[in-house]
Amino acid sequence: MAALINVPSKAKRGEIIEIRTLTSHIMETGFRHTADGKLVPRDIITSFTCRYNGAEIFRADLFPAIAANPYLSFFTVAKESGKFEFEWIGDNGYSSTASASIIVE
Repeated sequence: MAALINVPSKAKRGEIIEIRTLTSHIMETGFRHTADGKLVPRDIITSFTCRYNGAEIFRADLFPAIAANPYLSFFTVAKESGKFEFEWIGDNGYSSTASASIIVE
């Protein structure tokens, strides 16, 4: 899976920063039918989690109404230098991770 992660490389301590993620996934709802009438099986990302130096700071549960290639944007406070870890979990054993680092001055 491809993921685009946007985390500032540097921030001042206490600064509010925006984190943006865009991931590539078909997000098949399970409601569509093929041309011959067969139901297309559901295949979605069901949850997203972001951890900052190991502590969970954001979680989202996703449902069939979410568009393909889900984009998420959220804010946090830059407290210390470290690592953001991102995890997507979905149907059919789907799991993907990414990470980004930040320097807090």
